[in-house]
Amino acid sequence: MVEGNGESPQILSRAAYERLQAELEHLTTEGRKGVAERLLRARELGDLSENAEYDETKNEQGLMEAKIRKLQHIIKNAIVQEGPVSADSVVPGILVTVRDDDGDESTYLFAASPEEKAKGARTITKASPLGAALAGKVVGDKASYEAPAGTFTVEITKLEPWDGK
Repeated sequence: MVEGNGESPQILSRAAYERLQAELEHLTTEGRKGVAERLLRARELGDLSENAEYDETKNEQGLMEAKIRKLQHIIKNAIVQEGPVSADSVVPGILVTVRDDDGDESTYLFAASPEEKAKGARTITKASPLGAALAGKVVGDKASYEAPAGTFTVEITKLEPWDGK
């Protein structure tokens, strides 16, 4: 996300907001210090025009600064929202377990933002084909969605509120 591009603020759980703040703090302190030290060592190796270590570290620095700007933007504009306390239907903050046609079960975190992470579950949002198909459904409902490999159908077998971890 780039500031000023008109994107709406991200809705984050308290856990995701705190995780992003901690990541930003780490990057702006230890991350920047580590890159600066590596740049200093690389400069000591001599001619910067033919110094692969210096070029690689400068590229890493640029990527890290872009990540810092992205995190600052997300945190500044985030809406922190507590998750649901019950799991009656598929809404943001719910862990959804589905069974596919082969009988395999998978668990997903249905989240308002792709920044959300739940241990043991993949994150999906309403913007994804599976997320759009599952939104609002209840246990026992079937949902079909289009993916690059074809059309798939899953059955919701379990819903539970996500505790933010």
